[in-house]
Amino acid sequence: MGFEHHRVVITAAGRDFGRTLALRFAARGADVHLCARTLQAAERVREAVLAQGHDAGRVHAYACDLADPASVREFAAAVSARTDRVDVLLNHGSRYHHGPDLLSASDAHDAFHAATSAQAGSTEILSRRLREHGVRVISLYPPDFDDHDPLSPQWEGAPRTAKDPRTAQSPVDCIFFAVGRPRDCFIKSFHFEQV
Repeated sequence: MGFEHHRVVITAAGRDFGRTLALRFAARGADVHLCARTLQAAERVREAVLAQGHDAGRVHAYACDLADPASVREFAAAVSARTDRVDVLLNHGSRYHHGPDLLSASDAHDAFHAATSAQAGSTEILSRRLREHGVRVISLYPPDFDDHDPLSPQWEGAPRTAKDPRTAQSPVDCIFFAVGRPRDCFIKSFHFEQV
């Protein structure tokens, strides 16, 4: 499915999975509004999108520090100055703290489950509030996955059997599936098993 008529906003798109989302939505024809903590990081991803042949008028880079409410307001104002609507918001940003690996820190499991429960509750509340406006709120609960560069041969060549490590393609495919449903279809979450 193409997304030629979709305007997609992706936060934390300066690297890793956010960059993957920006490149993949652009490859499917979407107008992409991407932000990163620094404008330089967002511009690097914009240049990667443009190098794939995307129209320069359909990919926009912004700086936005999601931990700073004023920065978020400025980002929202800049996006709304360029477009009259947003079809998809992929709020990918999160705080990252260095610490012990969750797979080896037994006390971290409680914190992880508390965080995902909070995410589920927020999704439920936002879904109810925004449904009448045709806005769908979708949460992903992916386990660890290999985030191959979507511009590399590894992207298309990665094995995707039940025995192989999970790759970024699975969450991306789920997002494409959910966004491609009719507006009256509300898929609130995708849960992935850790393999």
